[in-house]
Order: sequence, then structure tokens, then C-alpha cells
Amino acid sequence: MSVMNGIPMAVAPVLFKAACPDCRSRFELAAGALRLAIGGSRRTTFYSFTCPECGSSVRKPAGERIVELLTGGGVSTLRLHSTV
Repeated sequence: MSVMNGIPMAVAPVLFKAACPDCRSRFELAAGALRLAIGGSRRTTFYSFTCPECGSSVRKPAGERIVELLTGGGVSTLRLHSTV
């Protein structure tokens, strides 16, 4: 619940539009259905989800804007650390 000008307001859950590269389905996913991994480079920063239509595991690169949108929408984030 959110409060605006002292008045409690219900906040609608954030939904993200996504598509499966395997079955080509398009759908919306809640923040809890997505996972975001932030690595030390563009190659190791990605988001992932399971396609609700075909069950495929999907992994897509996440640039700065995608990271901002996903984290702002409540997607769980895992920070990957270098072992160097």
C-alpha cells in the first residue's frame, strides 16, 4: 500500500512484457517471475525467466535501461562477483 497526500492508495503490481525466442509467445510477467544478474560487464549482465507457454528457460542481455526498469519494478537482483 502506498500513501499519497496522507491517503492510502493500492499499488498495482508491475508487469513486464516479454517474449519467448523458442515458441515466440508474447506475455506479461510479474516481477517475481524474473531474475536479474548484474555482472562486471555487459556479457555477464542479464535477466532470465521461464516461458509460461513452453517452459523454456530464457536468458536475455540487460543493458543499463533494462537494469533500471527491472530493479525499479521490484525484480530480485543477484550481483555476480569476480573471483580475480
